[in-house]
Amino acid sequence: MCGIVAAAARREVSEILLEGLRRLEYRGYDSAGMALIDNEHNLQLHKQQGKVCELEKAQKLHPHLGCTGIAHTRWATHGEPSGANAHPHISGQRVALVHNGIIENHAALREELLASGYEFSSATDTEVVVHLLHQALDGGKTLLVALQETVRRLEGAYAIAAVDVEHPDQVVAARKGSPLVIGVGIGENFLASDQLALRQVTDRFIFLEEGDVVEITPSSMQIYDESGVPVERKRTLISEAVEVVDLGGFDHYMLKEIHEQPRALAATYAQAATHPHIDDCFGAGAARVFDRVKAIQIVACGTSFHAGMVARYWLEELAGIPCQVEVASEFRYRKRVTHADSLLVTISQSGETADTLAALRNAAGGEFIASLVVSNVANSSLVRESDLVFLTKAGMEIGVASTKAFTTQLVGLLMLTLALGRRRAMSEEKQQEVVAALQSLPDYVQQTLELNSVIEELSGAFIPKHHALFLGRGIEYPIAMEGALKLKEISYIHAEAYPAGELKHGPLALVDDDMPVVAVAPSDDLLEKLKSNLEEVRSRGGELFVFADQQAGFVSEPRVKVFPMPHCPEVIKPIVYTVALQLLSYHVALQKGTDVDKPRNLAKSVTVE
Repeated sequence: MCGIVAAAARREVSEILLEGLRRLEYRGYDSAGMALIDNEHNLQLHKQQGKVCELEKAQKLHPHLGCTGIAHTRWATHGEPSGANAHPHISGQRVALVHNGIIENHAALREELLASGYEFSSATDTEVVVHLLHQALDGGKTLLVALQETVRRLEGAYAIAAVDVEHPDQVVAARKGSPLVIGVGIGENFLASDQLALRQVTDRFIFLEEGDVVEITPSSMQIYDESGVPVERKRTLISEAVEVVDLGGFDHYMLKEIHEQPRALAATYAQAATHPHIDDCFGAGAARVFDRVKAIQIVACGTSFHAGMVARYWLEELAGIPCQVEVASEFRYRKRVTHADSLLVTISQSGETADTLAALRNAAGGEFIASLVVSNVANSSLVRESDLVFLTKAGMEIGVASTKAFTTQLVGLLMLTLALGRRRAMSEEKQQEVVAALQSLPDYVQQTLELNSVIEELSGAFIPKHHALFLGRGIEYPIAMEGALKLKEISYIHAEAYPAGELKHGPLALVDDDMPVVAVAPSDDLLEKLKSNLEEVRSRGGELFVFADQQAGFVSEPRVKVFPMPHCPEVIKPIVYTVALQLLSYHVALQKGTDVDKPRNLAKSVTVE
């Protein structure tokens, strides 16, 4: 969600900024822009609605060059997607500024600035910030002091980077609630919202802390904490090779990432083999924490929330530990009662999800015995601020609709269940059964991927539909929720998920011959009850699409289409069935002609509330 790139160098940086924006395209955005200070100390600006390639075209047609600059990809919050609302925003032809986040008191500040004679050319909250900064500079302050004064007046979340033609070799920046990282070079320094944007120019990074303000020049940098005191922050060397993110012969990143799951799942579980004990996969001191845990509180958003819901079944059934799961944006704003000796578990693909990060910070102060994050991004804010960490091995995920990040989260959560379960209700025999299931998981997922052509053929039935209903029972209910989410995210078909037993309590009123009903039907203790629920659908003219265990006894017949799923160990069925639903949503979206990898209005990393 939004991307920032900035540079202060002794060489021309326009292409560095553009390449940084290209590398941030996965985050989701609707416009892009770039501002440079040229050799005559003039501000040069390009802003374009649409993709980074449109910005590139503008730059080729009218090249803007400079050694100091800022660039941005915008995901609209205040103001529709447009060239006028795109960043950078400027003030007085002197200052240019880019911003991720939301300024909550922008309306009051706007009124104040209008009264002072400032004119606004956009509907954004960001333009307030650039005018405030300009106002402070007009008062004779340095660029750094002006930014420090400005951010003290802001309420909300932000990552900000700004340049000023009267300080032509400087970039200043600040962060609060939105990530920002310094890229350390030789004779040049950089800023970005994600280190990925800067891997083409450096492998040394400084991750700014909450409230930090920084000034960079080609030869120097200085970081100040929230109170204005100069501070040193840890430098991190990221030596791993930059991951290849080409399509690799696939038509879309989402399809590529679906097919990468056998490898990603195997790599995630393989961490258990590299440590003396499974506890060590969660960080130093995990064993001491796990010995004390009597309850679990999981907090997450979106797809990660569904992972937490699956984990609740595992933790309570296999490990005998009470578990609560809550959406982060609700958890942080309600008064709550916490079980004694509870472990807080946050789940976030990016490690920067704003609501989840705020929930972690909100829970600080002794409410929980410790915090543990399951994430795919090392050095992210949640990873840095949590006591314990489990890093999945999904690798770079470009598609906005999460696939391999979700299934690898489930592997990490099942490993957590093993680590806690051996201390409580899980027998040695059950532990070995779960281990064997995890080891076999990549093979079962590969078997599911081989159903691709069957799923593709049947997905055409969804094309004329505007609504769909997903059903599951027990641990498969959150998988039905995830399947519905995937379908709505990338095909724009309205989809809802229900526990199958709830059909008669309302959703059955929606069922007719225009409402496809997708059912997740493994062969388990609830199978016969599920079959009865599905008969309720069929008898009312509904069209059923059943993802059924080969041994569940379902057969295709008029208005019943069956996808024969591999017969696999019960504990990993949620992961295996997820993959089939991912393929279904992909093929429906493909046939509808939507943007599979970058669905409208959505962002990969949600860094605003």
